[in-house]
Amino acid sequence: MASVLNISAYLFTPIADPAGLRPVLRERAVAAGLKGTILLAEEGINLFLAGEVGAVRGYVDELRADPRFAALTTKESWSQGQPFGRMLVKVKREIIRMDHPTIRPDADRAPAVEPATLKRWLDRGQDDDGREVVLLDTRNAFEVDYGSFDGAVDWRIERFTQFPDAATAAAADLAGKTVVSYCTGGIRCEKAAIYLRGAGVDAYQLDGGILGYFEHVGGDHWSGDCFVFDEREALTPGLTPRAAVDA
Repeated sequence: MASVLNISAYLFTPIADPAGLRPVLRERAVAAGLKGTILLAEEGINLFLAGEVGAVRGYVDELRADPRFAALTTKESWSQGQPFGRMLVKVKREIIRMDHPTIRPDADRAPAVEPATLKRWLDRGQDDDGREVVLLDTRNAFEVDYGSFDGAVDWRIERFTQFPDAATAAAADLAGKTVVSYCTGGIRCEKAAIYLRGAGVDAYQLDGGILGYFEHVGGDHWSGDCFVFDEREALTPGLTPRAAVDA
C-alpha cells in the first residue's frame, strides 16, 4: 500500500532574501524527515517534497504561516517508497527559467481555466463563446513524449527558454482562438500565458497543470502518462506511478 505522500507546489511571491531563507527551510525539512527539492528565487518558491503524511502536511502548514506563502496550494500523489534521494534547497535566479525578467506572475497573473471548465470545452469542441480551443503544451519535447492532451500543439522545445521565440513565431496562427497553455504543475504555463497575451494571443493557463487536471477530472482527453522529475518517472491519470501499474 502506498504510504509516502508526494507533493508539488509553487507560488510566485516576492522574496527579498532567498539566500537567507534557504537554511531555515532546509533545517525544517530535514528535521521532519522529508526529502526532495525546494527552489527559491526573488520571484517565489517551487517545491517537490515526499515523506510521512503528517510531516509533509505539517511542513506545508508551517510554510503557510508565513504571509508570503499563505496562498500556497499543493498537488498530492502517493508512492510506496521515497522517490527522492536527499533534501536540497537551492537559490536560483528564477524558479522556472525563462530569461524574461519582465514576466512577473506575482504582479500580473494571466487568467486561469479550471480543469472542469477545460473538460467541458473539450467535450463540446469549443469554448463557452463558441471559439476554437487550442491546447498548447509548454513542456520540453521528451516530457511530451510520455503523454499529452489529445490534439495538443507541441513546438518540440528542448528547454523553456526557447518558448518565447516559438510563441512569437506562432502568434499569428493562434490569433482568434482560445489558447490554453498547460504544463506539469502549472508553473511553466503561468509564465507562458503571460508571454502569449503580451504577443496578442487570447491565452489562458490550465489551473494546477496536468496534475491538477488528473486530480479533479481524471484522464478524459488525455493519452499516456505524465512525466515527473523524480524516481517515479511518470504518473498515470490516476496519479499512481507508472512503474507500479506496469508491475
